[in-house]
Amino acid sequence: MDFLDYAFMQRALLAAVLVGITAPAVGIYLVQRRQALMGDGIGHVAMTGVGLGFLLTWSPVWMATLVSVIGAVLMELIRWYGRTRGDIALAMLFYGGMAGGVMFINLAPTGSNANLTSYLFGSLSTVSESDVTAICVLAAFVVLVTLGLRRQLFAVSQDEEFARVTGLPVRALNLLTAITAAVTVTVAMRVVGLLLVSALMVVPVAAAQQIGRSFAATFVIAVAIGVSVTIGGTVTSYYQDVPPGATIVLLTIGAFVVLTALAAPLARRRARRTAVDPAHDPAECAIPGTREAADEVGV
Repeated sequence: MDFLDYAFMQRALLAAVLVGITAPAVGIYLVQRRQALMGDGIGHVAMTGVGLGFLLTWSPVWMATLVSVIGAVLMELIRWYGRTRGDIALAMLFYGGMAGGVMFINLAPTGSNANLTSYLFGSLSTVSESDVTAICVLAAFVVLVTLGLRRQLFAVSQDEEFARVTGLPVRALNLLTAITAAVTVTVAMRVVGLLLVSALMVVPVAAAQQIGRSFAATFVIAVAIGVSVTIGGTVTSYYQDVPPGATIVLLTIGAFVVLTALAAPLARRRARRTAVDPAHDPAECAIPGTREAADEVGV
């Protein structure tokens, strides 16, 4: 536990825990909406924000947040109105974001490709006190949205038409989901990096789905996996001098493999239990997709 004696590790662990909570909390809704790669696209756009932050001598985290939110809103607008040309527009947005980040950071008097690399792949030693403050504020927003509006977000993620019929503001909730995903990307970029953040938003959810029997259970398991792998990856990177982002993602994939291996025996055990006691019939799947699923969370 000697790593706790260092201020930079204290900051890194706090940031890692917040990332472990927020990334799966948003990712579970993106997976349900079949937008698992949305975080990856936002990460490309956020690079422009990082570059602008260095160019304008403003906080790269806050500038990346602003640019990411704008990019996420544009992505939603393209999804609504893009039709057949939507994929081309998204491609230009993603690649333009990456190119803009590289250009701006090289134009900045204090910027360099080395600065950009720490944001692309994460860097424990460069997490400053101002970064931690920004991460705490942004993480609080993400938790407030994903927990406070979980019933509404769940309903929209499952079936937009059903949600619209019930009177929910579907477009506003879709925009809020996109904005929350953008904020999550900027929360995570100092720990896992912009190019790897999407994995932390998706893989813990996929792992949790292997054993979760309800939306609530899957949510809790995904967050638990996220916190465990981010702490484990951060500590491992300190002792072994390996990249934190890559370590965290590999641990996450390892958790997915383990839970997938456990899923089949657990399913057989439940099947035998149900055969012996038909009255004991657990939920049919990890995250149901029917109206009964909406009733489950009180929508």
